[in-house]
Parts: sequence; structure tokens; C-alpha cells
Amino acid sequence: MKFLSRFIENAGKFFEKGQPLEKLYPLYEAFDSFLFGSNQTTKQAPHIRDSIDLKRIMTTVLIALIPCTFMALWNTGYQANQLIAELGTGVPGGWRGSIMTAVGCDPHSVLSNLTYGALYFLPIYVVTMVVGSFWEGVFNLVRGHEFSEAFLVTGLLFSLSLPPDIPLWQVAVGISFGLVFAKEVFGGVGRNFMNPALASRAFLYFAYPAQMTGDTVWNAVDGVSSATPLGQIAAAAPGQPLDTLSFSWVQSFLGTIPGSMGETSTLACLFGAAVLLVTRIAPWRVIAAGLLGAILCSCFFYFSTNDANPLWAIPPHHHLVYGGFAFGLVFMATDPVSAAHTAMGQWIYGILVGVLAIMIRVANPAYPEGIMLAILLGNIFAPLFDFFVIQANIKRRILRNG
Repeated sequence: MKFLSRFIENAGKFFEKGQPLEKLYPLYEAFDSFLFGSNQTTKQAPHIRDSIDLKRIMTTVLIALIPCTFMALWNTGYQANQLIAELGTGVPGGWRGSIMTAVGCDPHSVLSNLTYGALYFLPIYVVTMVVGSFWEGVFNLVRGHEFSEAFLVTGLLFSLSLPPDIPLWQVAVGISFGLVFAKEVFGGVGRNFMNPALASRAFLYFAYPAQMTGDTVWNAVDGVSSATPLGQIAAAAPGQPLDTLSFSWVQSFLGTIPGSMGETSTLACLFGAAVLLVTRIAPWRVIAAGLLGAILCSCFFYFSTNDANPLWAIPPHHHLVYGGFAFGLVFMATDPVSAAHTAMGQWIYGILVGVLAIMIRVANPAYPEGIMLAILLGNIFAPLFDFFVIQANIKRRILRNG
């Protein structure tokens, strides 16, 4: 590695300002920092020593996402293998079927479930990273900006938020829209006013609803219906008790249910939340306020009466494990760029996200994944919350100082 480090360091002079490869410096810097990190130091005061930088922040988030990624692989394969076993259809066709013939479609086999899930998740992830890296490279080379590790997190979050059976060309279109129109046109990393991964998913949700909603998109078995818990409740008869549905609270908490690949397991999200909170990467006020807002709003609906809408009868503790609420609150609402930054602003922002997530989910069954729209709306209002908080602090200081 020392030889490679010296080679890359010596090659760096060709990418310096005024040299033939000057315009390709962002590519060189990205490759160098990805392998060896940065050895740059400040030349003049102030000199600040801190172990946290953008690379370490994004690496920590990636580590926190490992449990959700594991569940994306395992549960996608588990749901498919379980349906294959119940229907007796045997090994699926196509190139995936040739691989699964050797492994076997056994829902009790961890290897079989992980392999089947990987055959759906990895193509989506690869397309996301290739297309996203292209757009990142184009804008960074034009502007002369350095490559950022932030896209590694954006790409993984976007991939985990998708159903397994989505067409790959739509994956490419979705990540292109999110990166270009929600991030790069505003200046790139640190200047986006909303979460790019959520913007990408929202674009697909409204542009191609047939591939993002319905009962047949949540599993990796073609043409087989497999509704999510929220879909089942929305279609349930008025007054039908929740314990008569196909999925229990425990199953929803563990994540052994149909849904977006990485969003089904609240337990996996809790492991990720612990990592982000212990390392102080995620603001705890946003998560606490989001939970508070969701519980208060769900209690209002639960203790109200609306026989025509079965979603009103969902208990508050069920709302916390259904859909992508936990995933969105832990990994997307806490985005350090698009979330509120002041302490009071984070409380207001989190409560707004929690309330809107449940309100959209219950009051408008057409959008059961209310957390997506709630976070995007919260991103829009976050700068306004910080502005009013800062102005209030300035006024208090003026009055206190006479």
C-alpha cells in the first residue's frame, strides 16, 4: 500500500492548477481520499482539531444502515421463497432462476433468502450508483468541486426505499431527477434544501405509481399479490379487528412483511438509530419530536370515531412499526443538511414531520406512506423555523442588554 500511496501522491502534480490534467482534479482527489484519506493541514490560524469530518459522518451512517441492508436482502428473499413454497410454483424463470436452481428456494435457509434478495437488490443498487456517480462527476468536473462521500449514503437510502420489482430504467430516472433537481442545481453537497433520496423516491411515486404502489410490487414473485399491512388495513371492512389481518405487530416490528426492501424492519432501524445517536451524528431532538408528534396525532385519530375509514382504528404503537415511518424518521428526517439546525427548530421540525406523517397516512388513504411527504414538507419549512428561532434569540438578547 505504501508503494501505491507514493505513486498516487507523485501523480498528483499532473492534476494541480496549471497542469495538463487540471480539470480532472476532482476525479483524482476522490480516488485519493477514498483510498487513503486527506493529509491536508491548515496553513494559518485558526487551527481546529476535530475527529469528525464529512467522510467520517457518512461512513458512520453507512455503518448504521448495515442492519437495514441485511434485512433488505434477507426479507426480500424470504417473502419470495415463502410465496413460492405456498404456491408450489418452483424455481422462478430467467437468469435469477438459473442461480436459484443451484441454491434452492427455501424460506428456512438464510443463504437462500440472502441470495434471492441480492439478485433483486444489487441490480437496483448498482444502477443507482453508476447513474448517480455519472451525474456527480459531470457537475463536479464542470464546477471543479471535490467528490463527496454523501452520495454513498444517498444512493443506499434510495435503493433501500424501493420495491424489489421496480424496473431498472425507472431507478436510473429517479436518482437522476433527485440528484440534478434537488441537489446539483442548488450548488451540490450542503446546499440542497431537501433530501435527494426522498426527492428521487417521491418523483417515482408520482411519475410511475403503478410500479411504486399496489399489491404486486412488494415481492419478488411476478404477478403475485402481497399487500403491505397498511394496504390490508385500508382495504379492510369497517370495524374489522387488526388481529384478523395477515401480519402481527411483532412481524411488523421485526420486518418479516412485504414492503420497500430496507424499510420493513423497525428493529433494524433501532440499531441504526443507536449508532447515530451514540456518535451524535443524528440530532436526538428530531427523532424524539417526530415520535412525540406521531404518537399525539395517532392518539387523536384512534380515540376519534370514523367507521368509514379503518385506518383511524390503528393504535399508536402500530403506527410506529408500519410502513417506512421508522426508516424515514431515523435516516432521512435527521439529514444534517435539509433538517433544522437550531435546538428549538429541531423540536418544531420533528413534531411537524411526525404529525404530518400520521395525518397523511390516516386522513388520505391514497398516500399510505405519509412519512415521505411529511419529511419533504418539513425540509421546506426547516429554514423558516431556524430563521424565526434565531430572530427570537436576537430580540431577547437586545432586550436583555438594554
